[in-house]
Amino acid sequence: MNTRSTLTHLECALTGTTYPADQLMNLAPESGKPLLTRYDLARAAQTLTKESLKTREPSLWRYEEVLPVRNREAILRLGEGWTPLHHAERLGAAIGCPNTFVKDEGVNVTGSFKARGLSMAVSRAYELGAKELAIPSAGNAAGAMSAYAAAAGLPAHVYMPADVPHVFQVECKELGAQVTLVDGLITDCGVKVQEGVKAHGWFDVSTLKEPYRVEGKKTMGYELAEQMGWTLPDVIIYPTGGGTGLIGMWKAFDEMEQMGLIDGQRPRMVTVQSDGCAPMVRAFEQGDEFAEPWQGAATVADGLRVPAAVGDFLILRALRESHGAAIAVSDDDMLHYAREMGRYTGVFPAPEGAATLVAQVKLLERGWIKPDETVVLFNTGSGLKYAHLW
Repeated sequence: MNTRSTLTHLECALTGTTYPADQLMNLAPESGKPLLTRYDLARAAQTLTKESLKTREPSLWRYEEVLPVRNREAILRLGEGWTPLHHAERLGAAIGCPNTFVKDEGVNVTGSFKARGLSMAVSRAYELGAKELAIPSAGNAAGAMSAYAAAAGLPAHVYMPADVPHVFQVECKELGAQVTLVDGLITDCGVKVQEGVKAHGWFDVSTLKEPYRVEGKKTMGYELAEQMGWTLPDVIIYPTGGGTGLIGMWKAFDEMEQMGLIDGQRPRMVTVQSDGCAPMVRAFEQGDEFAEPWQGAATVADGLRVPAAVGDFLILRALRESHGAAIAVSDDDMLHYAREMGRYTGVFPAPEGAATLVAQVKLLERGWIKPDETVVLFNTGSGLKYAHLW
């Protein structure tokens, strides 16, 4: 049975060159840059309405008109998406910004927002006939890929830095993935994945190296709009490693506006990174279109230890188009504010999620965020996976 997907084609994010959608593809062959998924939004708007959404399933698949999977039998469901949006009143009062909200992605099925992107990427790869999957990961993405590959019955190959927390390794192994530890960073793991792709024909589901992880992540933007009554906040603060979620939400806002679900008012997007690995912050401050790789990347927030992002220009484009900002914070501040978020909200954040609160406090102090503005913090994962830090 077919879904209501209005998928039309793929498009190079840099050049605009178009490609047919119904084939396994990684980066755009001519430019080597990410491919973005495009839809017939006029047709999607006929059925994806505020009224119709009231009766749909509480998962990310409720937005199927603007998702790429065409065959319902290919959809791999483990309970991903439709995460809570908490009005953090006590936290807001403590920091002097009453309209502070926390979108808690840590309650996703694999404990992080990565479940969104990998549910979509693996479902679509499964639909298009992929036989084996591979991923380089600092942890959460590998766990999510392993889970959805297991649901599909596909062999999964994971390459992780050797120093990632043990829990991430165990999660992947127990879900049936073949785990290889690499002395180095996630970029070194990516090299190993490419070797496997060339030697064995694996399909690479790395961040933005295939078109569909961003489609799963963009549903955070759709959910946020729906949960806030179709009026977007003034500011979104997002922890940025590979940046798929930020890119996806910015794409979602454009799609929603074209379908008449929201007006043209957009949030100011804020990227927060660790000061031990801040290539986006540096590039933003220097006015660069692309980000130079960060040397000597080191941080307790494994998801932020990404020295080079393939979608760097898309992240920077979203920040500038939204009149946003980029800020680097310390590991010590992340750990301190993880406790603050926990004690004031009941949400136990990963260090990456806590980084958003550090950024909010600093931007309030600078006057960049006004006390009466509405701010949404994205906690991208559960602090339980970082129990070794506390």
